[in-house]
Amino acid sequence: MKAKLGSVSEGCGVIGLRTRSGNAAHLINQGLYALQHRGQESCGMFVHDGKELKGHKAIGMVAETFDDRILTRLSGKAGIGHVRYSTTPGTSILEAQPFLCKMDGKSFALAFNGTISNFVEKRRALKSSGYRFSTRTDTEVLAFSIAEAYGETGDYFEALGRCMDALDGSFSLVLITENGELYGAKDRLGFKPLCIGSDETRGLYVVASESAAVDVLGAQTIGEVKPGEVVKLSKGGVERRVERVSRRHAMCMFEYVYFARPDSVINGICVYDARYRLGRNLAKSWPMEADMVIPVPDSGRTAASGYAQELGLPLIEGLMKNRYVWRTFIMPRQEVRDLSVRLKLNPVKSAIKGKEIVLVDDTIVRGTTMRRIVRLLRSGGAKRVYVGISCPPVVSSCYMGIDFPTGRELIASRKSVEEIRRYVRADRLAYQTLEGLVDGIGVPKSELCLACLTGEYPLEKTADLSSLEKELARK
Repeated sequence: MKAKLGSVSEGCGVIGLRTRSGNAAHLINQGLYALQHRGQESCGMFVHDGKELKGHKAIGMVAETFDDRILTRLSGKAGIGHVRYSTTPGTSILEAQPFLCKMDGKSFALAFNGTISNFVEKRRALKSSGYRFSTRTDTEVLAFSIAEAYGETGDYFEALGRCMDALDGSFSLVLITENGELYGAKDRLGFKPLCIGSDETRGLYVVASESAAVDVLGAQTIGEVKPGEVVKLSKGGVERRVERVSRRHAMCMFEYVYFARPDSVINGICVYDARYRLGRNLAKSWPMEADMVIPVPDSGRTAASGYAQELGLPLIEGLMKNRYVWRTFIMPRQEVRDLSVRLKLNPVKSAIKGKEIVLVDDTIVRGTTMRRIVRLLRSGGAKRVYVGISCPPVVSSCYMGIDFPTGRELIASRKSVEEIRRYVRADRLAYQTLEGLVDGIGVPKSELCLACLTGEYPLEKTADLSSLEKELARK
């Protein structure tokens, strides 16, 4: 379906695991470290100790939130964890996940990555059924929808399947019940990644947003949760059921371009390899004569490597990064992003003075970050700065789970490539072609969500996106 430009969405990371030992909390903590790049506003976990669910959540990073005292208190054999970048107004502990839902003497904890596109309408319907909301997040809508469906079916497999029917948009989730049952599920279009891992020698079974989190735990990735599939992690292994089938899938292309870790594997494709191919494809369509290729660290490094290799140019680390500053793209406010660029990057003047540079990054979203980086390189003595972007122009907002701003803020939605070049003050500017993107990722075009590039949204229902846009614009 077509939709107007507009909204702020989110990126998060989830993990759920079961282990034979009682150190689930420590393992979840390790997994959350591996997923920290997916969200830095808040984090949390819930663990089942054999009798009940116990949890801890806080605003801040994983290292700031969990210490040995807290992890020891959360001892148990199964649990879930979450790192969050917000999609709705403010940064509050109420919005931090996992979300604990209590209903008729039963309870479960839920964490998810994605955006429920029709959550405004669904929240209205749930309110009319007597559900009381404490936040404005779609997480609470998802939790109450599961609770409602479970109350009708008494089965979490079917309850999650019903939610796939009722809810539009994206969700990859983990859920643990008051009895310690642990589930993972993915919407039937499969927007967001969710992989399965195991180490049978330890009785360890994992679902996580990225395979890098499975690797950290010393387990092996055994596959991806399929679109429309629900999995249950038990002592004996992984039970899998495809609850709902869709005629098409729509994996978020931006996971391969930017969001996921390069060492993660999504749907059998190594993210590093995809980004490297994107750089080579950019070089084929836009071969520049220059003294060197410089990546924007860390987001543009792999594509820059591919670009340099294709043209036989030296790859130079001409920008040094302060690694104690968060990723600017997933920061919630523009003023914080601006400060972050100043704190995060500094040019290596001796390497770039008098040189013609191809600067490679994955995207230009608002344009402000690239403008500052070009200014940094020029102040460091660069003779010319040519900017190559490994993704096509982002022209539309995301309603499925990535932090793209409103249409007014998306620079490619209102300016031509030449106008963007002048704005960022580059000598030349080129973007990846759509064909080069699809070829580089290695997934058929029909299996990808390209909505932010085309404005064509693969939503199966008629979500009121104007209402969603207003709701998310409260942020």
